Amino acid sequence: MRVLRAPFLAFCLMVLPRLHAVYAPIPEIEQGKALTAYLSAGAYYDSNIFGRSADEIGSYVYTVDPSLVFNASLDAKTFASASYRLSYDYMPDRPGKKSLDSHELKARIAHTFTPQTELDISDTYQISKNPESLLPGLATVVNTDQSYRLNQFDARFSTGLTKRTGLIFKGRDTRYNFQNEGLSRSLDRVEYLAGIAANHTLLPELQAVAEFRHLVINYNLDGATKNKRSDFALIGADHVLNARVSLSGRLGLEKRRRSGDRDATLPYVELGCKFDYSKGSYLAVGYGHSIEEVSNIELYTDMSVNRFFLNLQHAITGKLIATSSLNWEPSQLHGRRGVRADQNETNTRAGFALIYKPAKTWSVSLSFDYDKIESDDVSRKLLRQRTGLSARYVF
Repeated sequence: MRVLRAPFLAFCLMVLPRLHAVYAPIPEIEQGKALTAYLSAGAYYDSNIFGRSADEIGSYVYTVDPSLVFNASLDAKTFASASYRLSYDYMPDRPGKKSLDSHELKARIAHTFTPQTELDISDTYQISKNPESLLPGLATVVNTDQSYRLNQFDARFSTGLTKRTGLIFKGRDTRYNFQNEGLSRSLDRVEYLAGIAANHTLLPELQAVAEFRHLVINYNLDGATKNKRSDFALIGADHVLNARVSLSGRLGLEKRRRSGDRDATLPYVELGCKFDYSKGSYLAVGYGHSIEEVSNIELYTDMSVNRFFLNLQHAITGKLIATSSLNWEPSQLHGRRGVRADQNETNTRAGFALIYKPAKTWSVSLSFDYDKIESDDVSRKLLRQRTGLSARYVF
């Protein structure tokens, strides 16, 4: 299982040109109005709805996806937003329950105390009945329910010490609750992440960063063999070369302490580049190395992941956009001492979408996704393809 959080690097590359914009990012179509409603509907074929390594079950998935977004400036210094999204999926060939409803609720408030001091707080609550990211190694005939509930609370406080030097305090509380009894006993946990970063502007377009993070992972059951503590020491820089090219990087070490198993000191890397080569078109590439949790927690403590990524968006015309992504992740599963030896694993994920926007308020998308896991642990192997057509209207 991959930790359900977006890589810091991808976020950093998107916000480099607007480091101090507390109101960003808001989609252009939502700006200037308090309420925005979306209605999406479509169908796709999923070749492996349970993520099995063998005896895959495929099905068409018919989906309706309405959502409502609220944005408002409460006063000159305070911004608030909230959203609710319902995803209703019907899978005629799914054994057991064929209709699944997922929900997502978000809330955010941001306040600017002074031009250099800001507070940003947000919370996300998800009930996912049809997870996009499936659990490798656990999709058996007996266990096909991978639905979960997730609550993630984030807080960020930034302040300037001088005109060129600032501090950022960050915190995150993430809680996982799986609905299947077996998965719940094995994987339910709480993750706490806290960090402090100092940034110094060397040049108007170059910022140096030093950061310390502390991560606590507490499992609800059998914590004496599953819990972890990690300390990160990082240095890096964010560099806007020009109006089109931005760079970001973090290098450091992670000291991981594992309850009931061996401790380790491993490298931590975040590197990337974003190139806006024309209006509405960009290329982002990067590499990261980190330690992540696994779904087979009784066999492995965690896994080291090398993540190479490429994201491309190309505006073919003013109304037609092509997007593609590629993630290649050679990894190593860290076997529990006396239980399982280390295993090699490679996860390849690719996606492509063609989006036609005949008007500002609606669009049609044709998409294809490919997921493949090659692993020394045969139970974790996976091959999954999804091809679909959908439409979205904005009110």
